[in-house]
Amino acid sequence: MTRPIKTCVLVSGNGSNLQALIDAHRAGKLNIEITHVISNVASANGLKRAAGAGIPTSILEHGKFANRDEFDRALALLMTSGEPDLVVLAGFMRIIGPRVLEPFAGKMINLHPSLLPLYKGTETYRRALDAGDRTHGSSIHFVTGELDGGPVISQVTIPILENDDPQSLAARLAPMEHRLVVATVGFMAEHRVECREGAVIIDGMRQERPLQLRDL
Repeated sequence: MTRPIKTCVLVSGNGSNLQALIDAHRAGKLNIEITHVISNVASANGLKRAAGAGIPTSILEHGKFANRDEFDRALALLMTSGEPDLVVLAGFMRIIGPRVLEPFAGKMINLHPSLLPLYKGTETYRRALDAGDRTHGSSIHFVTGELDGGPVISQVTIPILENDDPQSLAARLAPMEHRLVVATVGFMAEHRVECREGAVIIDGMRQERPLQLRDL
């Protein structure tokens, strides 16, 4: 087995996807080492999850910086200090600026709760319901300078039920997101995925459409 890939995880909230990665690693299902968890929110529960697993944590509150560029500069320095092989944005509610992105181009992935390219940004559950969609889901994509616009690696889809509201839809999607994050990071840990010339390359072949969870 190759060495575990050093992984930095960025969170802003509950950290349930971080917990899924921690649990999968403990169970021997992921060849990763989560070396650092960073949050821009001091009260984020994800920090408690990381501390409980013995993972080093850092808090970088964006409100304490004079502007976005200063925050991005500090975040980039903090991330690069650990020399991670992979950065996972798992509910990190900040736009990634060029100072952060450039050192990790092709090494940073984001989980977004929609079937991209649909519904970039926020309020994705509400927007899907308002549009009368029959399905919703989550996507994992490489992070680029375009908000939620990088090449999509993988997706999971669930049906929208007649009585769904944003809360029920999010609750049903969450466990599927956990599986998608673990499976996709597993592919990354096996060095099977790369971003090349704006496309997702898996096992040396250009992907014309995102992998579905059932295929991972």
